[in-house]
Amino acid sequence: MVRGTEMDTEYGMHDADNFEAARRPAWLYDETRPCGVDYNNTTLARHYDSHHRSFRDYRKEADDIVARLGVDSSSTVIDMGCGTGAFALCAAGRCRTVHAVDVSAAMLRRAQRKADKMGLKNIEFHRGGFLTYDHKAEPADAISTVAALHHLPDFWKLVALRRLASMLRPNGRLFLFDVVFSFDIREHKRRIEQFIAKTREQMGPNGQSESEAHVREEYSTCDWIMEGLLEKAGFHIQAADYHDGFLASYLCTKAEQ
Repeated sequence: MVRGTEMDTEYGMHDADNFEAARRPAWLYDETRPCGVDYNNTTLARHYDSHHRSFRDYRKEADDIVARLGVDSSSTVIDMGCGTGAFALCAAGRCRTVHAVDVSAAMLRRAQRKADKMGLKNIEFHRGGFLTYDHKAEPADAISTVAALHHLPDFWKLVALRRLASMLRPNGRLFLFDVVFSFDIREHKRRIEQFIAKTREQMGPNGQSESEAHVREEYSTCDWIMEGLLEKAGFHIQAADYHDGFLASYLCTKAEQ
C-alpha cells in the first residue's frame, strides 16, 4: 500500500491517500490535472514500463544518476515524479532511504508492487507532487527528478524548485532531466517536426501522439529560462548538458544560505 503522509501544511493540505479531495486554496496550481499524457490512467500505467523499455535502459539511466549525485549507503534520496520507480528502485539498492513521490496513484501502485517483489524495505512511497509533498523526514542528501517538471508552468516551476531546495541539506545535490528547448527559435517549426518524427521512429505512433501533445499542451521551457529558475531557486549549476535541442540534464548543488 502506498504510504500515507500529510500534504503540505503550507497550503492547508492533509491526507495524501485522499489526494483528490485534499483541501487547497483556489489559486494553487492543480498538479493532479492531466497535462498532455494522463498518467492517472491505470491502463497507461500498466503498460508504461513495457512501452518505455523499448527505447530506454532503466538500469543505465539510474546508474548514471546515482554516480552523478554521488550518493551511497548512508544517503537519503528523494525521487520527485518517480513514476513506476525506474530510478527509485535502483537507488534503494544503493542508499539508506529513498522517498518516492508522485501525484499518480496508478503509477505509485506499479512502483510499490515492483518494490515488494524486489524485497526492498528502505523505500517509502508518497502521493504528492512538487507543490504538495511535505518532506517531514531528515533533509535529503540528494533529489532526482526525471521528465516531470515540465508538467508545471514556469512560475510554478520556480515555486517547485524552491521547495526542492528546502528539502535538501546544505550542499545537497539536485539532478534534473527534462525536455528543455535549446534550439534556435527561428527554426522552431523544422526542429519540432524533426523531434516528433524521431520520437515516432523510436516509439511508434503512440510516441508521435505523445510528443505532439507534449509540445502543444505541456510546459517545457527554454534553456536560459530553466537555468535562471534553478539559480533563483537557490541552486548552483555545476553542469548543464543539452542534447538535440530538446533534452537537458542539470547537476546542481544547493547554495549556502
